[in-house]
Amino acid sequence: MIDVSGLVKIFLEGGREIRPLDGIDFTCERGEFILIVGRSGSGKTTFLNILGGLTQPSSGRVKIDGNEIGKLSDAECSALRFRTIGFVFQFPGLLAPLTALENVTLSSSITGVTPEDPAYARTLLERVGLPGKADTLPAHLSGGELKRVAIARALVNRPSLILADEPTADLDIETEREVMALFREINRSGTTIVMVTHNTELAPFASRVMKMENGNLTEYER
Repeated sequence: MIDVSGLVKIFLEGGREIRPLDGIDFTCERGEFILIVGRSGSGKTTFLNILGGLTQPSSGRVKIDGNEIGKLSDAECSALRFRTIGFVFQFPGLLAPLTALENVTLSSSITGVTPEDPAYARTLLERVGLPGKADTLPAHLSGGELKRVAIARALVNRPSLILADEPTADLDIETEREVMALFREINRSGTTIVMVTHNTELAPFASRVMKMENGNLTEYER
């Protein structure tokens, strides 16, 4: 599913070279739920953005479903993202004037890849535990409900891979567990998940846990 080799990312800051990723090798098999833990600033988000083709590495190779991202044109990379990858970011980023249903269907209405958007999106909202919330505006949803809408939005194009960046960072403990249980359910239905977080207590929800530290990615000792 994912094959990463020799991944390096270099930033220049005040004439100083910073390497959040320093020669990372990583594989993820289809159907895995991989949790990557690490401190803030350890390079977790940078790594996730490179996997999703949102950021270019300084060197190294990333393959998603056999497609080497660095060799794709912008249009081909965008098509791969819409076809294969669903993103769940730390902040839901819902559009305030749109209802929950409209936020979920927005990306697919732009790409046109899901002809049955409204009916399928309603089904997704029910699946993530939001029956009856389809016509609700974001301002009237709780933090946990906003995250659930964002998860439904990530699923609307039927991706085989979910990339999640600190999706529970600002939730209370009970809501965090509910959202993680939802991710586990999504994974058990066949969707591969790579999630980054600073919270090591989420490890039991994943099938494999890794640690990002000093530009390296290693197996996490539970």
